[in-house]
Amino acid sequence: MTFITPRHDEAHRILGTTCQRRFSVIDWGVQHLTDPEGDIMSAPVSVPGQAAIEVDSISKSFRTAGDERVDAVRGMSFTIRSGEVVALLGPNGAGKSTTIDMILGLTHPDSGTVRVFDGAPLDASRSGRTAAVAQSGGLLAENTVQQTMRVIAALHPGSSIGSCMSRAGITDLADRQVSKCSGGEQQRLRFALALLPDPDLLILDEPTAGMDVRARRDFWREIRAEAQAGRTILFATHYLDEVDEFADRVILIKEGRVIADDTADAIRTTAGGCTVSAELTPGTLDRIGLAGTRLLEERSGRTYLHNPDSDALTRRLLELGGRGIRVVPRSLDDAFLALTSTTTEN
Repeated sequence: MTFITPRHDEAHRILGTTCQRRFSVIDWGVQHLTDPEGDIMSAPVSVPGQAAIEVDSISKSFRTAGDERVDAVRGMSFTIRSGEVVALLGPNGAGKSTTIDMILGLTHPDSGTVRVFDGAPLDASRSGRTAAVAQSGGLLAENTVQQTMRVIAALHPGSSIGSCMSRAGITDLADRQVSKCSGGEQQRLRFALALLPDPDLLILDEPTAGMDVRARRDFWREIRAEAQAGRTILFATHYLDEVDEFADRVILIKEGRVIADDTADAIRTTAGGCTVSAELTPGTLDRIGLAGTRLLEERSGRTYLHNPDSDALTRRLLELGGRGIRVVPRSLDDAFLALTSTTTEN
């Protein structure tokens, strides 16, 4: 949903097919707002501490091809302040993408409200106050990196191509064809495009997908600098080490509901106890019978469990013949699994 006026002939030619895509706002990460005469309207500047995103009791459901109702988001509420760096976490199907779509104005809640900078989400996206980076799509393979930047910069007079490319770490890729860029390099290009409108809010969906370790480190160093400059950052990622290191807050969702909203340290404390792992014989899991025991995962012949009383769980596993029992403090990964998994008890 990129908005273009007829005066931007080159941008219209290249973006014409992209505008038909449902996720074009996310894919390109660039938007602008025009008045009825086609003039570009300036975007206001956010005030530190004001509400950047207000989500109030929103719900959203869909119908599948088989006419089955799917409740993607159920009564979700949270507020994100200007200048915060917030991670949106949840297992696949938890409602993250649907929530992000509503914050971008790509879809509307069935009930409840979403406000971005005290206005309609789509207005913030159109004006460039909100920009977004997705993990795939939205780039034309035959263009060079520099050409892609110039086309989008035409929508944002006064934007600095050189500065945005430098901040995204792609200056040396200027003459490379997009099709020759690696997945991580294309992600950095999407980030540079998202910076062109000088947004107040950056929404990042799996932003470091395809990046190597060094590129991920450089990317997050720049994101930290953007946050220190006053931008609000909302990101979704599967790399929980990124959440642990860079997020001021974590909003954890499951089955369309917020189940935790706090710092990473506080969420670890909420999960409580330690992770207990052991080698178990088949059928042992069903015989534990200890209230509050959660199965986290089974991997490489070991079963990983959590119970607020890790001592009691350890004793029970010993009684059941568990071998190689290990008890370790909770990591954010452990807390995530504990809070989003199901109990082993009936």
